[in-house]
Amino acid sequence: MGDRLCEQVAIVTGASRGIGRAIACALAGEHASVVLVGRDVAALGQCGDEVAAAGGTAVVAPADMADEASLCEMVQSVAERFGRIDILINNAGITHSARLQETRTEDWDRCMAVNARGPFILCRQVLPILKRASRGRIINIASVVGVKGYALQSAYTASKHALRGMSIALAEELRGSSVRVHVICPGGVDTDMVGRVRPDISKDELINPLEIAEMVVYLVTHEGNAVVDELHVRRATAAPWFCG
Repeated sequence: MGDRLCEQVAIVTGASRGIGRAIACALAGEHASVVLVGRDVAALGQCGDEVAAAGGTAVVAPADMADEASLCEMVQSVAERFGRIDILINNAGITHSARLQETRTEDWDRCMAVNARGPFILCRQVLPILKRASRGRIINIASVVGVKGYALQSAYTASKHALRGMSIALAEELRGSSVRVHVICPGGVDTDMVGRVRPDISKDELINPLEIAEMVVYLVTHEGNAVVDELHVRRATAAPWFCG
């Protein structure tokens, strides 16, 4: 723990649980002000208590990643309150498991809305403010399925490929600016979502959300000429380089 993010403002989506909650607390450990975005107000409040205990300032900001107006209002509110935004963590995500021929259009659209369209809207809305920061950072949490594909996860896979592709294009657009774009592609993390989708994986083998949070802290605090564009993070028991 330190104060490397003192006076900086970070927006973390999906902050009520899992990876988002761990990231929020890790940023708070560096004395950041953390805006907690999600739909579960009670869980966000609990996360806010943990953020405060870790040394940060918490702002609970209920918003639906599939609702453009909700996201735009949240960004405007944060900008008005703090006058700055330094970090955007697009972590919120949903999944859907079914054969492609059994996937309803509304299931596909919901995955794309939350996992790809929502982050696009937030990046667009935050960028004018982020560009004023001396060191702006966008971190998009994709997935192993953003690099490869799994059967029964066509909608989820497509949305994470879209998020990763957008990140690559945005990084190129921002090359030479003060804003850097990073992508983290985790394998199985110990979250409720992974527990539902992959009950075959022992919890002892899953990545701890805190491990992803530590990587986020590194990315948002690192300075210099070396830039990490993307981190592929696998379970120790999984095949290297997302092979097989």
